[in-house]
Amino acid sequence: MAPVPSSSSAPEGARRRGGQPRWRRWNRALHRDLGYLAVGLTLAYAVSGLAVNHVSDWNPDWTLGRETVRFEPMPVADRDTLVAELVRVLDLPEPKDAFRPAPERVQLFYDDWNVEADVRAGTAVIERPRRRAVLADLNALHLNRLRGAWTLVADAYAAVLAFLAVSGMLILRGRQGLAGRGRWLVLAGLAVPLVAIAWIHVFGSEALGR
Repeated sequence: MAPVPSSSSAPEGARRRGGQPRWRRWNRALHRDLGYLAVGLTLAYAVSGLAVNHVSDWNPDWTLGRETVRFEPMPVADRDTLVAELVRVLDLPEPKDAFRPAPERVQLFYDDWNVEADVRAGTAVIERPRRRAVLADLNALHLNRLRGAWTLVADAYAAVLAFLAVSGMLILRGRQGLAGRGRWLVLAGLAVPLVAIAWIHVFGSEALGR
C-alpha cells in the first residue's frame, strides 16, 4: 500500500483547510472584513453621488430659505428713508443695493440673499440660502473639497473598492463563479463604461446628456 503524503510535504501555497487553498481563505476573509469596513463610506458616497448627479435640477449643498417677518406698518416715504427704517426695524445690515418696485414695496439686496418688504402691510420676506444639513457635508467628502489628509482617506477607499471588486470575483468557483455565470455578469458590467466611452468618442459627451 502506497504511503499517504503528509500535509507538511505539500507545497506551502497548496495547503488546504476545509478543502480551500490558503489564498482563497485569505481572499474571503479580507473581502469580508474590508467590506464591513467600507460600509460607512460606501453609503456616504452613494447618497452624495445621487445628489450631485442631479445638479442641473437642484443645488445639493444649499436650499433657499424663506422667512416672513412682521413689523409695525410705516408711512410711505422716499426710498432712502424707507431703507433706513427697514434696516433699523428689522435689525439688518446695510444693504449692497436697494430697489423700489412700488411706492409701498422695497427690496434690499445682500450677498446671496435679499429682503422684500411691504411697508403698508408691515411684512418682510427674507430669502437666504441655507446649507443642507448632513448632505452638504457628504458632498464635501465625496468631491474631496477638504483636500489634505482626506485625500489619503479617499485614495485608500478607492483602493479598497478595487480590491473588493477583484476579490469578489474569486470567491465562488464552478458554475456560480468566473467559470460560469459570473463571467457573463462581469462582462455585462464592463460593457456599461466601455459603451459610454465609445459613445462619447463617436457622438461627443453632450450626446449622453440628451
